Parts: sequence; C-alpha cells; structure tokens
Amino acid sequence: MVHRVGYAPGVYDLFHVGHLNILRHARSQCDYLVAGVVSDEMAALAKGHTPVIPLPERLEIVRSVRYVDAAFVETVPDKVETWQQVRFDVIFKGDDWRGTEKGLRLERDFAEVGVEVVYFPYTVHTSSTQLRRVLDVLVSPPGALSAP
Repeated sequence: MVHRVGYAPGVYDLFHVGHLNILRHARSQCDYLVAGVVSDEMAALAKGHTPVIPLPERLEIVRSVRYVDAAFVETVPDKVETWQQVRFDVIFKGDDWRGTEKGLRLERDFAEVGVEVVYFPYTVHTSSTQLRRVLDVLVSPPGALSAP
C-alpha cells in the first residue's frame, strides 16, 4: 500500500487557529503528516527575530496536535535538503507564498524531485506576527511606543 507523506513546515510560534487550520487541511490530503518545526536560528534568519516560544516547547505543542503523525526540527533553509532527510510527497504552504519569488522557487525545486506543492488559504485574521505586535504593546512601558 502506497502512503502519501505530507510535510507542513512552519515556525509555529504563538500557536493559533491558523496553524491548526494548516495542519488539519494538510492531514486531510495525505496519509501521514510530518510537521516541520523551524529551529530558532532558522526562524531568526527567515523572520528577523527569534520565536517567543522556545523550540522544545513549539515542538511539543505541534507534536501533540492530533493531525500530526511526526514532528521534525527543520535546521536548514533549503527545503529540498529537508526533503532529502524526510522524503515527503507533498509540501503544504500558506497561499501567501503563491506567486511570490520564494513560492515559484519552491515549486521549481520540488518539480525536479517529484514533490507536489499545495497552498492553503492564509488565515488573515490571526497570525503570529499580529500576536507578537499585541504582546509588544502589552509589555511596553506607557509612552514607550511612538506614533507610526
């Protein structure tokens, strides 16, 4: 029996319903789902800041989601290099990647090794970036924030 292995990479910082939606939708399109949890160092390279939640905790949270069969710590920026370690058939990304330079590169690179790229709707109303901004406001001393 052939199993379709899916891979859903993400930082998964400040875990929210958007993360849950990606994992739920991903699991519905594969037989076995591996969630790639981006390391603190790779997150800092990609996002310009380290996650609020430390890697061991993010890994445990994602590993505990019922849609996830396995969690993998992603330590390299090259997704094809990650594929060489995990060997998935399909990779899932938010549709905020669709049509972008990084999305087109991902599609090109994975076409060469026979991996399908599937995009899911990005949860616009909730993101870790938005949550981080709210936290920054909550922990800033009064008067510390300047007008935009």
